[in-house]
Amino acid sequence: MLSDRFGRAIDYLRLSVTDRCDLRCSYCLPKGFKGFEEPAHWLRFDEIERVAAAFVRLGTRRIRLTGGEPLLRRDLPLLAGRLAALPGLSDLSLSTNATQLERHAEGLRRSGVSRLNVSLDSLRRDCVAELTGSDSLPKALAGLSAAKAAGFERIKINMVPIASVNDGDIEAMAEFCIEHGFILRLIEAMPMGDSGRDTRGSELEPILARLSRRFGLSELSVSLGGGPARYWGSRDGRFTLGLITPISQHFCASCNRVRMSVDGTLYLCLGQEQRFELRPMLRAGCSDAELDGAIRAAIELKPEKHDFREAPAKVMRFMSQTGG
Repeated sequence: MLSDRFGRAIDYLRLSVTDRCDLRCSYCLPKGFKGFEEPAHWLRFDEIERVAAAFVRLGTRRIRLTGGEPLLRRDLPLLAGRLAALPGLSDLSLSTNATQLERHAEGLRRSGVSRLNVSLDSLRRDCVAELTGSDSLPKALAGLSAAKAAGFERIKINMVPIASVNDGDIEAMAEFCIEHGFILRLIEAMPMGDSGRDTRGSELEPILARLSRRFGLSELSVSLGGGPARYWGSRDGRFTLGLITPISQHFCASCNRVRMSVDGTLYLCLGQEQRFELRPMLRAGCSDAELDGAIRAAIELKPEKHDFREAPAKVMRFMSQTGG
């Protein structure tokens, strides 16, 4: 098992397959941004598979495909099938904005993707257009419908509450999730890049209190996936709420994950700059033993915690450049 110098087991890898996105969510990727990675620097599918296989050899059991918007990467279900077949991998999931999901849902399910997280910040068409820069709500809803039809269960809806923008839409989103059997997860905005720092996220504890009163929530002891969310459930079992609080109640002491960007750079923490580049050694023909050693060396760079509260201007890269 991989473990860092603070004794944390690292069993979760988030793989970005592209830094491109068809939306411009205000807290993630600013309008007019053009600093995307050159396609020649993107890891090829065989290189991604090789890195994933090395992580699994070293004890990683969960892999999530991310972006940007991962479904913009051509033939992504083929890559998913290759990763799902890795001996020892127990969970392959995908994060998406769902705009491309209608035509890919069945292929992803057949390829071995077991779970979906869908970013959706409102059910109001004008609000979604304001937040994403695109009239994307109809496509997202069609994608969610296709995912249900393909057999995906307990889909997680990721919502970033923003003060005076969509924080009044949370109850409607909860009702939507109850109707369709989805899990609602509320995520604190993080100060990554100028766009992230300019986002005034809503405090989640008051929101939890009001949802608890309305839906009769109590905290759950089970973990629903490999991430840091804490979960609450209604007495009738129809509604599940997750909170991800990297700012107000950070979970650094139990962090079990690293991220790899589309160009093969391992980022050891969202809120720090430690990184390790794997692409040069992959393209130089490194051996499996050398690759394993490089991953172990990278894990040693993982910091104890982020500095989002103490130094919010520290991380200049945008979320889409790191991988969600």
